[in-house]
Amino acid sequence: MNKVYIALGSNIAPRVDYLNQAIEAIGQVEQMSVVKQSSIYETEPVGYQDQAKFLNQVIEVETTYSPMEVLLASQSIENKLGRKREVRWGPRTIDLDILLYNHENIMTNQLIVPHPRMDSRAFVLVPLVELNPELVIPTTNQTVSEQLSLIANHEKRGVVKWIKKDGVDESGLIEN
Repeated sequence: MNKVYIALGSNIAPRVDYLNQAIEAIGQVEQMSVVKQSSIYETEPVGYQDQAKFLNQVIEVETTYSPMEVLLASQSIENKLGRKREVRWGPRTIDLDILLYNHENIMTNQLIVPHPRMDSRAFVLVPLVELNPELVIPTTNQTVSEQLSLIANHEKRGVVKWIKKDGVDESGLIEN
């Protein structure tokens, strides 16, 4: 059985519904099982700034799928949930990124694992630390907790736990 960590992100309403639908869809894939999910965090966009805030989350999945099969299943779910790839780092209904696949280093034209920017993104590391603080990132040989400690405090403060407030997809935030 393979252990995979997948980051989820959405900044098109209803954001939390897209996260939940993606997790449900992953769990319905015959050879994939969602084992754990982090809390949901609200974050500022990275790269392209003229867009709404994101909701981000990380899940742990067990699967017999190969890395490419996980990628294809993830892309199929993104497509079913209306993902459009018009602007790099632009608005999206759902984004599914494979962060880690076991402790493997994978580099193909279609897939790089560990995710090439995961070690510098607080919105990935904060929920990943919540799931498994001692998890080692193969490319850095550091735990996700150690890697998170290297990120500037102002970036970490921009990753805030999110809750649904009065049943509405709004900024119902809880400080970390």
